[in-house]
Amino acid sequence: MTNNNSESRNTQQQLNFKPVQYLAITFLVDNSIEWMTKLPSGFTHEMRHHLNHKATEVDPLTGVPILSLEDFCCAAHGFSALIETHETAESTPRFTLFDTGPESKSLSRNLAGLGTPLVPIECIVISHWHADHTGGLLSFLDLRGKDTSPRTVIDVHPDQPTARGIAPPPSDKVICQLPRDPTFEEIVAHGGVVEKHNEGHAITGGAVWISGEIPRVTPFETGLIGGMRFTPNEDGTSGSWIKEQDIMDERYAAVDVLGKGLVIFSACSHAGIVNVVKDAVERFSRPIYMIVGGLHLAGPELADRIKPTVDFLSKDLIPSPTYVLPMHCTGFSAKIALEAALGEGCVPAGVGHKVVIKGVPNDDASLRPPSIRSC
Repeated sequence: MTNNNSESRNTQQQLNFKPVQYLAITFLVDNSIEWMTKLPSGFTHEMRHHLNHKATEVDPLTGVPILSLEDFCCAAHGFSALIETHETAESTPRFTLFDTGPESKSLSRNLAGLGTPLVPIECIVISHWHADHTGGLLSFLDLRGKDTSPRTVIDVHPDQPTARGIAPPPSDKVICQLPRDPTFEEIVAHGGVVEKHNEGHAITGGAVWISGEIPRVTPFETGLIGGMRFTPNEDGTSGSWIKEQDIMDERYAAVDVLGKGLVIFSACSHAGIVNVVKDAVERFSRPIYMIVGGLHLAGPELADRIKPTVDFLSKDLIPSPTYVLPMHCTGFSAKIALEAALGEGCVPAGVGHKVVIKGVPNDDASLRPPSIRSC
């Protein structure tokens, strides 16, 4: 009976997830800056934004715009993407912020440099409780102003750890603790409205889907090697570190673009990007048009995951994604492998880039459900 009720709720929630005719993504925080590499149609470099901005100074002697390098985005170890959706060509745009980067400086600087309006951002999604994704949250709320109406909804997983750390294998000794995430009380004090979700649900008028806990079904995707979680004693005076490779509070986001398919946002992919894609395909039976974000394949200890991941995306998933944007924690070796397999479908995205995806409503009915080749 419980399972049937759960399935009924999930079906209803999915019915609230609506396709959009227009999606724009602006990368506000990422590990990489990329000014010069050729990008596909629909992608623009940050430089183009500054050249077209009406506030850009024009040199009176030469008559051409001056690039103010003081205003360009800076890179940082983390991720944040601004998601702009239009349900129809005539509808008012709606804005969702997916993660907030690692600290108070990078997101604030990059928002100012790009001239991004803060008030229209109605929801901030925290993909998981790691400081490189939550560190800019309170500074964003301070910039927006805690008395600004309407207040911003902060969509989070309810299982917030006291602390997380790293213990390089084979030892269980924690060599460092990550900065603590903003508490629920701090978020409210800075003007946010906390909404806790551990199940999939639609936000921003149904334009953006936020997953629940991601099923772990892929054998080679075994989580964050060396991940540790601090568990305090009941009296709060002390506690102990326990192994936590599975970061079960991690969630992905998805936008369904008419005539194109799903755009998947996976900030860190501790669950494994194959697990993420499998869940989205099973849930929605829509082709994957684009994968955006960190694929968590950096470092020698994760090298053996690169080939099966690339093989899945390029061979086993049918059709393959049109674009994969490997960012944040993907790593150099994985980017090379993805480019070798996908060619121009592997896009070197970075902070300051903007992506525009326009839906094709008349072509939507012709999209075939994706399939996954048996291995």
